[in-house]
Amino acid sequence: MGYKSLIINPGSTSTKIGVFEDENLLFEETLRHATEEIAKYDSIVAQKDFRKEVITKVLADNDFDIKTLDVVVGRGGLLKPIPGGTYEVTDALIKDLVEAKRGEHASNLGGLIAKEIADEVGVPAYIVDPVVVDELSDVARISGHPEMPRTSIFHALNQKAVAKRYAKEKGVPYESLNLIVVHMGGGVSVGAHKDGKVIDVFNALNGDGAFSPERAGAIPNGELVRLCYSGKYTEKEMVKQLVGKAGYNAYLGTNDQRDVEDLAFNKNDAKAKLVMDAFIYQVAKDMGAQATVLCGKVDQVILTGGIAYSDYVVDELKKRAGFIAPFTVYAGEDELLALAQGALRVLNKEEEAKVY
Repeated sequence: MGYKSLIINPGSTSTKIGVFEDENLLFEETLRHATEEIAKYDSIVAQKDFRKEVITKVLADNDFDIKTLDVVVGRGGLLKPIPGGTYEVTDALIKDLVEAKRGEHASNLGGLIAKEIADEVGVPAYIVDPVVVDELSDVARISGHPEMPRTSIFHALNQKAVAKRYAKEKGVPYESLNLIVVHMGGGVSVGAHKDGKVIDVFNALNGDGAFSPERAGAIPNGELVRLCYSGKYTEKEMVKQLVGKAGYNAYLGTNDQRDVEDLAFNKNDAKAKLVMDAFIYQVAKDMGAQATVLCGKVDQVILTGGIAYSDYVVDELKKRAGFIAPFTVYAGEDELLALAQGALRVLNKEEEAKVY
């Protein structure tokens, strides 16, 4: 018999759960929460009991006995910067999730709900590789202005999961490899993995590196300042122009790679083709930059995220950056499995759980 785990991944209007035996998915559900139901709560943390009740009801409806669980894992939230790994949900971690000093996000609920359910059945609760994973080298933090250092916010869960998957398939330690991992989804992050750490990564949220379907990436500083003081947008609206209404959305009115390819190839839309090629061009430039971080000694380039399903994007990236290293493609992202694998590495004594 393998280890049974309950995985909890809260989103803004839904909660994804999965029950695994080792790496085998027994069942999963996406629990949708009506906007009016969510609106009843004045904060994210206030939703905890409501979301927990929905989860336990679905488990009961599936005739699943939570007493058979060996571990409960929640998606990590907006915590202080921490090294990658699997973390035990401790009082200190709970305190930071509840106080939400680094921002309110639905993922903050993951560790809180996991801990309560785990305590009820006497098993450990963990989080794995939250977006705040920070393993940057000192030199990578220097930005050009001391009041605006470079920070690490990226798709740590998926980047680490695919890097470790590649290492396992090759039968070598993750810590022995130099990798460039490219996550391409609603946001894009390109990371340099060395000695088991992401020593440099383009910030996937706050304006660093390539633009993405929804985000502006690095844009001209002077033009940004001018627009901020133009009176055209409020501060909140300006943030939305950078994260949400940017990238493909701003140029083409869609955040879906499939729509962009349909415009470019089936409807002969020259603008769509140009914007898509610019996206590929910028991602390739980021890959080249991370190759210099690794001094040109790159064992493998890994492409992942939803856009990695696009043969056109993959082929074009190979044309521009194939000289760096061989490519491996793990299209999509399976966050539930990645969280389960993080717990398994601890339960199987491949790693030690870290303390926040």
